[in-house]
Amino acid sequence: MDQKFVEQFEGLLEKYTELMVGENTPELKQKVQMWALYTHIAKSMPALAKHWNETYPDAKEQMKDLIGDIKKLNEEHRANIQNK
Repeated sequence: MDQKFVEQFEGLLEKYTELMVGENTPELKQKVQMWALYTHIAKSMPALAKHWNETYPDAKEQMKDLIGDIKKLNEEHRANIQNK
């Protein structure tokens, strides 16, 4: 894969993370990436997501927590933007 493309895509993910949750750290970027990919998989291949959830119930719970964290951070970020 072209290194320039990889760097450009990383930049896209960093900006997306910043716009979603108000800041960009490596941990937040990883959370947003996992959230985005899981959300896409759940919508495009729900049977696969269901199978994964049933196979790894502990991971399912962690994913639920991650989704909740992203939602909370996004809501706080939007509220901060509206209050400015």
